[in-house]
Amino acid sequence: MSLEAAAQLNSDPERLLFAYWVPNVSGGLVVSKIPQRTDWTLKSNLQYARTAEKYGFEYALTQIRFTSSYGASNQHESVSFSQAILSGTEKLKVIAAILPGPWNPAVAAKQLASIDNYSDGRIAVNIVSGWFKGEFTAIGEWWLDHAERYRRSNEFMRCLRGIWTAPEDEGFTFAGDFYRFRNYKLSPKPVQKPHPPIFQGGNSEDARVNGAEVADWYFMNGNDLEGFRAQIQDVKARAAKVGREKHVKFAVNGFVIVRDTEEEAVRVLQEIQGKADVEAINAFANEVKNAGQSTKDKQGMWATSTFNDLVQYNDGFKTKLIGTKEQVAERIVLLKALGVDLVLTAFLHYEEEVEQFGRDVLPLVRQLEAQGRGKDVEYEIQQTGDVYRKRTA
Repeated sequence: MSLEAAAQLNSDPERLLFAYWVPNVSGGLVVSKIPQRTDWTLKSNLQYARTAEKYGFEYALTQIRFTSSYGASNQHESVSFSQAILSGTEKLKVIAAILPGPWNPAVAAKQLASIDNYSDGRIAVNIVSGWFKGEFTAIGEWWLDHAERYRRSNEFMRCLRGIWTAPEDEGFTFAGDFYRFRNYKLSPKPVQKPHPPIFQGGNSEDARVNGAEVADWYFMNGNDLEGFRAQIQDVKARAAKVGREKHVKFAVNGFVIVRDTEEEAVRVLQEIQGKADVEAINAFANEVKNAGQSTKDKQGMWATSTFNDLVQYNDGFKTKLIGTKEQVAERIVLLKALGVDLVLTAFLHYEEEVEQFGRDVLPLVRQLEAQGRGKDVEYEIQQTGDVYRKRTA
């Protein structure tokens, strides 16, 4: 497929968008000892990025890690890696993950505005409030409790938007608990107007408040049917209270395993989980108690995740994109009907599966959208919703 063909495939303004996790950290996208044809180097990632944009992906998300952890022994820095990918592609947009604390809003705003100019408006940002205490303490950053980390992120996003959009003759002024600015004037401004998209995610009440009040995109972990509906409805209701109900879009994480039969796809999942890196996952599960399970409502990241869920980042198996290409496409249009605007994918073997998804699944989704699918939520639930329902013993 050519870039022109991909543009035609993605010509519907109401289409669902597709992104993929950039493997800029070693170990792939599962914490498992299963062999993976996925490489973390820039050379390989440029190949994945060019393949992705050629086959209809519109976004890529780079990961932020400062130190070795849980299967990721090596990691490239996200902003510079994003710029490198952008320089080697033509259409793909890249979402750079940033941690408030190590980054100041002025530094991030300046970096990203410059990159937006270099790339003709193709950079975005994902604000990660932080879950890894050891990462913060290793680099001399204060480790705040859960609510304070998200409150800092709230200010960070307000500052980014304010710096990018402030009138040039006035500059940006802000007096918060974490950040302060006085008539700060940024030049050049970003190419994208009003500014590069701001993503953030999390399951907790604190994350939902941020998603409703200050983010452009709200990232969700994998979930069941009831969980997806409740989360989307909750964030929309919170956004409506502050007049932003039309300004928040929703993205969901999903690990994709497409095979010729559902049985074969499930066997791959079972092998991934069966060869899980037990030591790394147990250490990770212990660490995330500092983040996902620290809120009283128990709705935080990984608060209800099982051992098998934790084998994939952000509960990607729960999204059930595991089966034949037809089954996966049907489940994706259900997600769209629920209110999802972007699906963030990950794969076991990036060497061939990025292309496979773009060649085999994405066109099927577009065909279903052209038939009017993905709009009637009750119809889509009747078609394929049972796979997402909670199971009882």
